[in-house]
Amino acid sequence: MGADETNGTVHPPAAEVVVVMVPFVAHGHLNQLVHLSSLISTYNIPVHFVSSTTHIRLVRSRLQTSGSHSAGSNLIHFHEFPTPPFASPPPNPSNRFPTHLQPSFDAVLHLRRPVADLILSLSSTTRRVAVVHDFLMSYVVQDVKTIPNAESYIFRPLSAFDCFWRTWEGMNRPFPVDQGMLKRLPSNEGCFTPEFIEFVKLHRGHAGFHAGLLFDTSRAIEAEYLEYFEREEMNDTKKLWAIGPLNLIDKTFSTVSKDRHKCLQWLDLQPPSSVIYVSFGTTTTFTDEQITELAIGLENSQQRFIWVLRAADKGDVFGGETKMADLPNGFEARVDGRGLVLRGWAPQMEILGHVATGGFMTHCGWNSCTESISRGVPMATWPMHSDQPRNAFLITDVLRIGVVVNDWAHRDELVKSVVVEDVIRRLMVSKEGSEMRKRAGELAAAVGRSVAEGGKSRKEIDSFISYINRHG
Repeated sequence: MGADETNGTVHPPAAEVVVVMVPFVAHGHLNQLVHLSSLISTYNIPVHFVSSTTHIRLVRSRLQTSGSHSAGSNLIHFHEFPTPPFASPPPNPSNRFPTHLQPSFDAVLHLRRPVADLILSLSSTTRRVAVVHDFLMSYVVQDVKTIPNAESYIFRPLSAFDCFWRTWEGMNRPFPVDQGMLKRLPSNEGCFTPEFIEFVKLHRGHAGFHAGLLFDTSRAIEAEYLEYFEREEMNDTKKLWAIGPLNLIDKTFSTVSKDRHKCLQWLDLQPPSSVIYVSFGTTTTFTDEQITELAIGLENSQQRFIWVLRAADKGDVFGGETKMADLPNGFEARVDGRGLVLRGWAPQMEILGHVATGGFMTHCGWNSCTESISRGVPMATWPMHSDQPRNAFLITDVLRIGVVVNDWAHRDELVKSVVVEDVIRRLMVSKEGSEMRKRAGELAAAVGRSVAEGGKSRKEIDSFISYINRHG
């Protein structure tokens, strides 16, 4: 993009409506709003994607790695703003929550002024500025309410299930719900650090002036919980749109990578539904002891697997690699031909979409959940922090397309190799696993219909676009 976008000075072509996208800087959150930016641009609406210099660089590098051409869309304008330098400690395997990222979270609070200036500048040349922002950027966009032709929309990058229970509990349980489920629901204890809870409170204090809510989910997956959100006890007439899963509806990300990854060529040689994919996202680092137990469990299961073994992203994602723990002696030689260990980036959506993939062992971040659901792949759930315990419950107990590796109540216990082995066998070669695969396939088909032309999710994104384009 041109220099005018780098320093925040804007000279856009005349447009009736523009969208300013303000993502939270955790990788999964960034991903979803890149998808949404690409989707909105297909409606011929300019999108201004705003973040720190480091995170715009991250977005660009990962777009190029994935082979997406979104980065080249002439309707998506990237604006990078500097933030104060911060110390970036290495990931700490003894703490499930990514405490090492907190300094980078705090640093982006300094984006408030440049973001406000950008929105003000855009507002002078357009009829309406629609600011779509992650809930965790509410502090940064608080000045939108002072600009007459600007309005904000909160983007919820989490499951409606997790958001509902968190909101319902925070509102002192405004109406009765299924008591049986309430008793079985994982607690919020241990999901966040005290520092992050304070960070959330800061944003909550600035989140009340939005015009509507956007959810990266489909009514095909979570209709009941979206309908709860629409009840008058929980919604003061705010608009609500369920517009996902964005990873499926944004076709620019569904293309095959420029250079086909070696793991896909390996998958080509495996029987249908025979491979379990093992990956725990970008914020998780296991202890050496846990990696050893996981490796032994994979080996003893005698099942085919792809294991993405990498350290968590650091706060400064370009600050060099964090050393990953060593695998047990001779492990890779013993599983050669049956298992593949990848260190670094992997084409997750293509792996999950491959006919040979029959299961996914996951931390249950919402991106991973929706990618797996979209492709009809059942899950082995191993939540680590944040929304993940309740996402895992949604997968195993509500949708019934997953088995539990590590129950949240026992989150601090070492998961032994025998447990890993048993779960993999249950998911991959049991009648129970086959039934889950069938249910997952049926759900994927429903989600596919939802994002297709005329489907529920497509109608909701159309409705959102009509709303921001409205006159008056």
